[in-house]
Amino acid sequence: MRPNRSLPPACAWLTAILLFLANTQQAYSQPVAELGFTVFQTDLPGGRHANTRTMRAMLGDIQGNNPRAIAKDLATSPDHWTQFAGWSPDGKKAIILSGWQSPDNALWEEEHKTFRFTAETRLVDSLLIDLKTGKKDNPTAANRVSFYNTGLFFWPGEPEKLGFTALIHGDSHPFKMDLNGDNKVDLTSGPGGFTYGFSSSPNGKRVAYHKNYQVFVADADGANPVQVDTGNPFNFAPTWSPDSQMILFVSGEHYNCHPHLVGADGKGLRKLADRGGYRGVTQFLDVFDFHGGSSDTPCWSFDGKSVFYTAKVGDSIELFRAAPRVDGKPERLTQSQPGTWHYHPTPSPDGKWLAYGSKRDGVRQLMVRNLASGQEIPITQLPKGYAAMWPQWRPAQSVSP
Repeated sequence: MRPNRSLPPACAWLTAILLFLANTQQAYSQPVAELGFTVFQTDLPGGRHANTRTMRAMLGDIQGNNPRAIAKDLATSPDHWTQFAGWSPDGKKAIILSGWQSPDNALWEEEHKTFRFTAETRLVDSLLIDLKTGKKDNPTAANRVSFYNTGLFFWPGEPEKLGFTALIHGDSHPFKMDLNGDNKVDLTSGPGGFTYGFSSSPNGKRVAYHKNYQVFVADADGANPVQVDTGNPFNFAPTWSPDSQMILFVSGEHYNCHPHLVGADGKGLRKLADRGGYRGVTQFLDVFDFHGGSSDTPCWSFDGKSVFYTAKVGDSIELFRAAPRVDGKPERLTQSQPGTWHYHPTPSPDGKWLAYGSKRDGVRQLMVRNLASGQEIPITQLPKGYAAMWPQWRPAQSVSP
């Protein structure tokens, strides 16, 4: 089936959803804090691309005031989309994925039920958007090394450097570069393989990534890589603790993996929690998706004292909190109606709030939860056929009751 060509113009559907967001929010006693997230349609016929091409990067506060699209001009042409992907450390710039795929390639992928990445049929770049001036910088396009550039982040301890991941000849490579895109350095070590989840430790001295579903830690320049020996075939999405001393990732079998911890030297592996049979992937479309959804991985609190993750309880996917440095039973944060799915937990910088997605009554909304009181507040109230995903708290904002 070819992607649906009856989709309304980007500006028209985006205006409609913005009006819906603005008009359906309720007044709550809550902090004023901003998050970036992505809104898109989920039930258009035609498969994955027919829906993902409607993705738009958004910014809004958790009182529901002034929800707005960021860099709307990047997605006005057919088959172009944007996705919110992160922040600069000072919160002044948003990191936005800007993407395009040809409809013919999308049709081929639907027929073959797999991805096909070529420079002629795809383009994905990571841009920096100054929220005050609207200025756009595309460092991944300068001295371009790939047509597919994701995972952009500011290098800790080196304010003039960025990290990102580039797809080259079918392999994903970790890179370091200047803010303007100059001096791109490939940090790949050893034989080729698909590298993913590339990140720097907060002190800037080490990097972690997984390659061919095995986790590696290495020096900041990619030298001296050490494989974390888990004995498991599937290891995914390593992230650093705030003090740079531990790495959190999931390990086990594909679709049956659980939060694990290991030291910065790749030693001292231990299982933190069990996900109770949860596949670890949240489906974000209401039509058939040959890829299956979006990875739902654990995350650190900003002080490193907690890890948040999702696990299956009965027919629901619930939120949990575990203490990485203390042996004990994880704390269950939600008690949901059967069939509820929570996904993508993201703690606020001050540690008082947790943002996350929640699918209820067939619609994927964003919520925030007061971790002290348990009060839950909806960020979005989208109509059926839409979804809000991938929340990211804006740094350097006041998040107090």
